[in-house]
Amino acid sequence: MDGELEARVVALCEGETDTVSLMATMACEIHHSDARFDWTGFYRVVAPDLLKIGPYQGGHGCLVIPFSRGVCGACAREGVAQRVDDVEAFAGHIACSSTTRSELVLPVRNRAGDLLGVFDIDSNQPAAFTSEDEARLQSLLDRVFADAPAAC
Repeated sequence: MDGELEARVVALCEGETDTVSLMATMACEIHHSDARFDWTGFYRVVAPDLLKIGPYQGGHGCLVIPFSRGVCGACAREGVAQRVDDVEAFAGHIACSSTTRSELVLPVRNRAGDLLGVFDIDSNQPAAFTSEDEARLQSLLDRVFADAPAAC
């Protein structure tokens, strides 16, 4: 992820507080920015301990993910990023796509610390994500969703 992408996302999202609009814009821009990204999108918190699919780019995703299952659930449950180099080695991985080999999932919070959802990027390449990807994307998410309202 480069500085140009960050600047473009920030400019496109400036002044917007609608969570779905922000998610749709970010999913599109980030998905098309890097060939490693085969599925890019959000799972929204819709009830206690429950995620449902939000805006995304790529093939179909899982529709519902409880906090107790998968990489996305672990991110929501633990509140920390999950960078998985080999999804087959992740206990409880949910195979929404049989081609996914690695995954990066980041918590999405507003300034008040409310969990709005998770941002999920899947790659068909093993070990596709770096600590730099994780840090830069988390920083961008924190900036863009700072003023978004609580999820539920």
